[in-house]
Amino acid sequence: MGDCGAPGDVNSNVLVARSTGDAQLDKAVWQWLSWDKNQKTKAQIERLLQDGKHRELRERLCCRLSFGTAGLRSAMGAGFCYINDLTVIQSTQGIYKYLERNFSDFKQRGFVVGYDTRGQVTSNCSSKKLAKLTAAVLLAKDVPVYFFSTYVPTPFVPYAVQQLGAVAGVMITASHNRKEDNGYKVYWENGAQITSPHDKEIIKCIEECVEPWSGSWNENLVDTSPLRQDPLKKICDSYMEDLTKICYHRELNVQSSLKFVHTSFHGVGHDYVQLAFQAFGFQPPIPVPEQKDPDPDFSTVKCPNPEEGESVLELSLRLAEKEGAKVVVATDPDADRLAVAEQQENGSWKVFTGNELAALFGWWMFSCWKENCSPDADVRNVYMLATTVSSKILRAIALKEGFHFEETLPGFKWIGSRVKNLLDNGKEVLFAFEESIGFMCGTSVLDKDGVSAAVVIAEMATYLQGQSLTLAQKLLGIYETYGYHISKTSYFLCYDPATIKRIFERLRNWDGPQCYPQCCGVYSILHVRDVTTGYDSSQPDQQSVLPVSRSSQMITFTFQNGCVATLRTSGTEPKIKYYAEMCALPGHRAVLEEELQRLVEALVENFLEPAKNGLTWRSA
Repeated sequence: MGDCGAPGDVNSNVLVARSTGDAQLDKAVWQWLSWDKNQKTKAQIERLLQDGKHRELRERLCCRLSFGTAGLRSAMGAGFCYINDLTVIQSTQGIYKYLERNFSDFKQRGFVVGYDTRGQVTSNCSSKKLAKLTAAVLLAKDVPVYFFSTYVPTPFVPYAVQQLGAVAGVMITASHNRKEDNGYKVYWENGAQITSPHDKEIIKCIEECVEPWSGSWNENLVDTSPLRQDPLKKICDSYMEDLTKICYHRELNVQSSLKFVHTSFHGVGHDYVQLAFQAFGFQPPIPVPEQKDPDPDFSTVKCPNPEEGESVLELSLRLAEKEGAKVVVATDPDADRLAVAEQQENGSWKVFTGNELAALFGWWMFSCWKENCSPDADVRNVYMLATTVSSKILRAIALKEGFHFEETLPGFKWIGSRVKNLLDNGKEVLFAFEESIGFMCGTSVLDKDGVSAAVVIAEMATYLQGQSLTLAQKLLGIYETYGYHISKTSYFLCYDPATIKRIFERLRNWDGPQCYPQCCGVYSILHVRDVTTGYDSSQPDQQSVLPVSRSSQMITFTFQNGCVATLRTSGTEPKIKYYAEMCALPGHRAVLEEELQRLVEALVENFLEPAKNGLTWRSA
């Protein structure tokens, strides 16, 4: 937890009288009550102390937040492992210290701060307030801060970092997580989320300066400091202008009779998606009135994640039927991800998976590049990327069309950094994705972006309508050309870290120490890759080509029948996820789906053992 520092202004007699009998916990309680100026979170710790709830105090105060696949993310509330005023101040102080060491021009170039619309009354905690405290820490140290005057989509922060030449930026968001959560997403000067070693070094710096500095609590500095600028208009205008670089059929868009419904899932997306459609020449999409405006309670959905499919898209689909709209686009609460549904000829709705949408986007971005590239353009200079747990459909397209395909570890932070590296080396990157409905069309933003993806899918649907095709029909055409890629992805909830560790350690020591399973039920395993330990049986030196990622669990099995299946822990939620995909030539689809279904059942039953381990399946 770092150095405690002085006890501060809390009545020490009261604390001694309420001692927990645990020196480490007493010290942590003392720190919290000394430093926290948010009366509601302070009262939460005082109440736990009064009630003698030492175990919960230990859980809240004796561990720290750590960087996952999307920055720091946790529930809002009191404690050093929660998102709250104090932990955001501490995190920003650590970032200040790290950036000051790394950039001699930090105080000339400045820092970007954005936020979504989350909030929790019981902790007096909101994204805007946390963003103001983030800015306050930096402004008090004479760092110029580009602080957005209102909520923005997450992609605006990495975009602004690059456009304004800032050294870094933070977005306060928990994206599509449950309403109780919030988060702190950090972007480096290259416009990509931070990766190792920056994340580990920042954590060290946070632990070196956990006591709030004078000035760190002054959230009014964003209203009074001459060092604060509002980048909203400049960034929004510039973003919309850059968006037109990936608009290829404006004349069709202007004339289109196709109607679209958009839901922003009670988040930030409405205004920005409207502007994006306008930039492409479209009529504005029809908004879902009940979900158009920000609502931190996400009151019309069971969970604010459009990836959950038809069950959470109910209001959108009913409105689309009423309005005669054939396509629904849904941005998640911070508008960095996109779900798409299309009405089929029989009146039912097809909600596309992330992998299916990637097949469409990959085909589209490459087709548009081919039609518009200069005569001397070299297809071997073109790249597309995906995370390793995503469909290999882009690899199939790349092999046939002659461009390059690369995969990264899960998390867009890895994609963003690799794309920047490719661009710096003169390569052209058209598209990148992760299967959890995260898409990057073009390279104006080096992160997933639901706003640009929404308008690109609208243009694609409009173009296909002119060819008398639907999105679903085109998807089948892509599979006919490049091979069927059938995938199954889902997850189990598990709130006990010890259980998760036991499940994965069992797989690593199946028939003895460091001995992985050779089969799963009746299915023989050809190769095993474990990026948690760096092992890969398919490599001559048995070392994983992908970087080792010890902070999360991830094991991939390649089966004799060609299926590739991965088990991994989520970097943002208490989930064990599974991903499985099989590829086949056209004509074998039905057999393939049955085989994949049986293999997934065997994977779950033999490797995850949900009943024995108390796992809750996604749909339960």
